[in-house]
Amino acid sequence: MLNTSDIMETINMIDNENLDIRTITMGISLIDCADSDINKSCEKIHKKILKYAGKLVETGEMIEAKYGIPIINKRISVTPISVLAGVSGGDPVQYALTLEKASKAVGVNFIGGYSALVHKGFAPGDMELIQSIPEALARTEHVCSSVNIGSTKSGINMDAVKIMGKCIKEAAIMTEKDQCIGAAKLVVFCNAPEDNPFMAGAFHGIGEPDCVINVGVSGPGVVRAALEKIPDSASLNEVADVIKKTAFKITRMGQLVGSEASKLLGVPFGIVDLSLAPTPAVGDSVAHILEEIGLEMCGTHGTTAALAMLNDAVKKGGVMASSNVGGLSGAFIPVSEDAGMIRAAEKGVLKLEKLEAMTAVCSVGLDMIVVPGNTDVETLSAIIADEAAIGMVNSKTTAVRLIPAIGKKAGDFLEFGGLLGNGPVMDVNPVSSAKMIYRGGRIPAPMQSLKN
Repeated sequence: MLNTSDIMETINMIDNENLDIRTITMGISLIDCADSDINKSCEKIHKKILKYAGKLVETGEMIEAKYGIPIINKRISVTPISVLAGVSGGDPVQYALTLEKASKAVGVNFIGGYSALVHKGFAPGDMELIQSIPEALARTEHVCSSVNIGSTKSGINMDAVKIMGKCIKEAAIMTEKDQCIGAAKLVVFCNAPEDNPFMAGAFHGIGEPDCVINVGVSGPGVVRAALEKIPDSASLNEVADVIKKTAFKITRMGQLVGSEASKLLGVPFGIVDLSLAPTPAVGDSVAHILEEIGLEMCGTHGTTAALAMLNDAVKKGGVMASSNVGGLSGAFIPVSEDAGMIRAAEKGVLKLEKLEAMTAVCSVGLDMIVVPGNTDVETLSAIIADEAAIGMVNSKTTAVRLIPAIGKKAGDFLEFGGLLGNGPVMDVNPVSSAKMIYRGGRIPAPMQSLKN
């Protein structure tokens, strides 16, 4: 039987606590679109995306109307384009323009998969695609890009790390007049998952089915509101239990939406990614959850411990609610997209080094961090290397999304608007790492990789 109090609680979460489905993302395999003629390959891609995703936005809107659940984004992820570029040759930007055209035709917010997986080296098409990323992101509005440069099993491809520092800087320079948005659509991964529904890092992995629906839920405001209701005297055990129970409810909603979308679209249901994805909206902040736990401000001592507990409790609650949990799943800490993080960074309480420590215990990594526009490419590469090392050694996904704010210095602001919010330009250590970066080669896989 339906529990009336549960229904009313969910309605309150949606109306007053910013609960929503952050995205339904359709993953589409483009392997059968490979062709030695790049023009034919692009024709096949456009046709296939329209065939599968033509009703994706309409379906999302139908589910919203039926259940009263906001679905903020409808997105597409595709097979890493470097796979197709390796077959066809030619200018990979042609693929980006095709993805842009297809995304506009079906009406999605973003399309991800202008990607390459180079953690163990460069295959045909990889280098060409990576070098084309800045131009591809500058010439498109909806296309997102990602590059996986390391894994626990393979170590870190430092040649790729060196290239990606330059790639990020060029992407920012080429979109300087548009708030350096190109860099905000580019993620560098270690241990990238194949079923992540969140942008900018989503791509449709080689091991995925031909087409699949993945769902990304959100609800930092709901978790914070739940914690507000318990006394300050409650132990951290009790705090963790409240988070688990709340994550369970949020994930059940994601399971419902994913199952419904799968049935209506006639494609398999993949996973629910139960990541707490913040927005700049008041009350929708992961930092504010940490402060509700007991920190005066996010970034002070104790922040990493509180985040570790939050991340673990979210996962435990989520896996009880669905057998389809995947993607990244945990707590995101993107600075520019989180009102509490923005405030803490602006006050100087939250610094880059503290954020790096926090990434060891949360989902993903250094996300949506604005750095001075004069930051050299070797430093950008070194930040990527540090973050990849955390992921490699801890057998977890880590990523870097840095935005060099061209013409701006520490203390200035970069305004994106919408879900991307606005970011304070954060200080970066000025001491050089260039000699290490220019050595190239590979950081070998750690002992943790020997699990067979």
